[in-house]
Amino acid sequence: MAEQSQYVTLGVSDELFAAPVEKVQEILDMRPIARLPQAPDTLLGMIDVRGQGIPVVDLRLALGLPEASDTENTRIIVLTLAGAEGELKMGLRADRVFEVTVLDEAELDPPPAVSGSWSGRCIAGIGRRNGRFVTVLDLERLLGSVQHLTQAA
Repeated sequence: MAEQSQYVTLGVSDELFAAPVEKVQEILDMRPIARLPQAPDTLLGMIDVRGQGIPVVDLRLALGLPEASDTENTRIIVLTLAGAEGELKMGLRADRVFEVTVLDEAELDPPPAVSGSWSGRCIAGIGRRNGRFVTVLDLERLLGSVQHLTQAA
């Protein structure tokens, strides 16, 4: 029997992505974000979650997609990630959150091997759900540069 893992599925633009459920602490409605001076474009700023400052990254910008305005479906997914200095909490702004679903680990395809500068290193695998591709994100790799900046601060 194939190993199954649970994922939170989220939408960005017209694409479907997934984050391992064990890394998701909570899902929040959009709220004001305090901007940080000279922060990289992907780092939107900080939010307060029960007295703790959480940096928020725009998933669209981190994936190289164009910026978009917030809607009533925009969410911040608060994640607990493995950082160089231990656990790190970060927020991830997504256009919408769909559901918690199960994907078979054995049926996840690796990122496609293509030439050029694209490596797909932020992709843990590609699955299928209801006839659509689901890109499972390697959150530590995707957010690695932002983790480094927030830990240095």
